[in-house]
Amino acid sequence: MWEFCLQFRAENAGLANEFYLSIKKFSAAKGGVVTLAEQQGYTGILIGCDNGLRTDYENCLCKLITQVICTQYKDNFLSQSLILPHHDRMGLLAFKKALLNFDRETDYYIIARALSFKKTLYFESFYDFKLASLKSKWAELVCLANENRDYLISTDSFLDLLKFLVDNLDICEEEVDIVQEKDGYKLYLPSGSEEKINKISNDEGLISSIIDLSPQKINLYCQKDNSVANLLEKIFAARIKVTNIGVGAIERLNK
Repeated sequence: MWEFCLQFRAENAGLANEFYLSIKKFSAAKGGVVTLAEQQGYTGILIGCDNGLRTDYENCLCKLITQVICTQYKDNFLSQSLILPHHDRMGLLAFKKALLNFDRETDYYIIARALSFKKTLYFESFYDFKLASLKSKWAELVCLANENRDYLISTDSFLDLLKFLVDNLDICEEEVDIVQEKDGYKLYLPSGSEEKINKISNDEGLISSIIDLSPQKINLYCQKDNSVANLLEKIFAARIKVTNIGVGAIERLNK
């Protein structure tokens, strides 16, 4: 019998509940027992299962922990440390998102190597004390951007660096189709994906989604005056094909 407890400080009770729901769903499919308990300023997720399921649970926990640290915690780290010159909102969003995803596989590896699932893991302590090398790596990236702040005042220089970051992201999808709607976009993923169609409500969501997916090829169908298409063409260059279509054609495509 393998028993394990993942502890969160009380202020992170919301995050603990998100973990609990994901692990509970996993246990419903695999077996084992998962409970949530609050005690002495902590919210704990208690897991019990046969030894034969231990590796499956460890892989599940590793995936959840690395995902949260490489998204929420890295995003907070960048927000607190980056000092970028003034640019348009979309460009700054794309730049930050590219930094968030930059060298993601190495981030995952560092976290996975530091994890140990023996009895109890205190999430915040793990992040604060066990991931010094990861935060040092992030700090080097931030320092490089901050030190070149004056250089990045130029729009052309800013876009050049943004394109460099995007070009060096790991390719996560071969090809995606995006169709503009009246109230947002539809993003169509390859047939092998779990979610083939994703609804995106605004331009910011579109930029974030495309940089997260980092596709090899992007087919964007949108109205001619779509400003976000211009930015995407600049940073994805030959990887994106933009087809301008009228409102009537957009409505027919989405039927």
